[in-house]
Amino acid sequence: MRFGPVSPKDALGGVTVHAIRQNSCVLKKGTLIGPDEVIAMLHAGVTEIVVARLDEDDVSEDIAAASIAQAIAGEGVAVERAFTGRANLFAAQAGVLMVDRDAVDRVNRVDEAITFATLPAFKAVVEGEMIGTVKLIPFGIETTLRDMALAALKGSKLRVAPFCIKRVGVVSTMLPGLAPKVIDKTIRVTEDRLAPAGASIVAERRVPHAQAGLSAAIRELTDLGAELVLVFGASAIADRRDVIPAALEDVGGHIEHFGMPVDPGNLILIGGVGNVPVIGAPGCARSPKENGFDWVLMRLLAGLKVTREDVTGMGVGGLLMEIVTRPQPRVATEGEGNRSVAAIVLAAGRSTRMGGPNKLLAELDGKTLVRTVTEQALASKASPVIVVTGHQHADVERALQGLDVRFVHNPDFADGLAGSVKMGIAAVPENADGAVVCLGDMPLVDTQTIDRLIDALSPDQGALIVVPVNDGRRGNPVLWARRLFGELMALEGDFGARHLIARHAEAVAEVEVNGRGPFLDIDTPEALANARQKPAVVKLKLPPRSSN
Repeated sequence: MRFGPVSPKDALGGVTVHAIRQNSCVLKKGTLIGPDEVIAMLHAGVTEIVVARLDEDDVSEDIAAASIAQAIAGEGVAVERAFTGRANLFAAQAGVLMVDRDAVDRVNRVDEAITFATLPAFKAVVEGEMIGTVKLIPFGIETTLRDMALAALKGSKLRVAPFCIKRVGVVSTMLPGLAPKVIDKTIRVTEDRLAPAGASIVAERRVPHAQAGLSAAIRELTDLGAELVLVFGASAIADRRDVIPAALEDVGGHIEHFGMPVDPGNLILIGGVGNVPVIGAPGCARSPKENGFDWVLMRLLAGLKVTREDVTGMGVGGLLMEIVTRPQPRVATEGEGNRSVAAIVLAAGRSTRMGGPNKLLAELDGKTLVRTVTEQALASKASPVIVVTGHQHADVERALQGLDVRFVHNPDFADGLAGSVKMGIAAVPENADGAVVCLGDMPLVDTQTIDRLIDALSPDQGALIVVPVNDGRRGNPVLWARRLFGELMALEGDFGARHLIARHAEAVAEVEVNGRGPFLDIDTPEALANARQKPAVVKLKLPPRSSN
């Protein structure tokens, strides 16, 4: 291939290497120059253009890319028409991507002009998803190089193994303290995992965490025609002699492998009963986030056997993105209920819905709302208590005169709630394990509720967000573990952190409460009138003021 600058007249039959924009002449990169293009350049005053011109023994970039892509495309793979030296490959069906790593490497080592990239091997893909691309770097290559790339494939194919297992049975074991809603959530998450593969749960059983009942449940599910059985243990599998592996062997099953070098996902058990695969799921499988369980599950749903050799080869790339809920047992933690938790009282708002007056300074049962909220926080286990002020900050501070609190002023309070949350979080002492964020217009939240939230905080067990709940409805205040402070500091605008609760659903611990306190915010005259009709604020015995 010839390459270099020429005059417009000598460019005939060449391909533009760079875009031309001069006066009325516009030629895109890669344009084949014909007589009309030559005339246009001359009229526009173009005197020189860089072109590439194929020799007789060359093949164009599109033809080369297309031929390589067609050669590599196997079952379940479609090739898009090549354009500008690129031919993309797509999944023609949902399944698991099968890649011959050695063949891909061989193609890429033929010459720097030829590149071939794919998604990771064994990735679950959906129909229409792009799974690979062949890209030619120059405008053309020697035919011999193209032929060498084809030879490098040696019959290897990029293919999509279709999902074929559709009937899944699920067994959940139970121990005292495991709430039924945890199992309910696990079922929903599992249904969502199976849906892209066209699989569904055909039967579900819940049994005590003991060998006899679990064995019977596994046998029943296989008798019902389950093509795959998933076992979610109330307690993680600790040994090959533990309940789940023992139950599997008790029904005549076998253990292929226990454990995997993928984190999260280490404590997985892979085995089977006859031709039915069985997975003893790790605890992280209750979360919708990708973990080692997904890697095994998707292969099995595609009818691919997962051997010990397969599992032990997953170490490179097996350290998945850090998840906030991952326990960190090497970090020393205090006993339950003895954690250091700060309280943040948000008292910066403009009270726009109140129609004029500052709602925080309105009185209920003889006290301003903000003082009642702050006194409840002071009487709780939380320490210190940080009050974030903004609108009418001097008046709010006067309303809290005499209370042992730390004031933090948010000068940008008009920009929204997020700024006040960030100011409060930034003021939390470094030794605090978390912070409970209280709203200054919710005076019916009592000290007992705050203390119960603090008692439920358990970062080492994955409970990083604690919320009060009643009849399925979540309220305030919300307690946040320090591990989430970074995300709280990234909040923007007039939005709180509710979306973070949804994002980290698996990290949420719910505390069942009675009464309307966690659900009643007084932000309108009507709400204030309603609260005054049913006063529920209790008198508190506050701790003595600090001498500081």
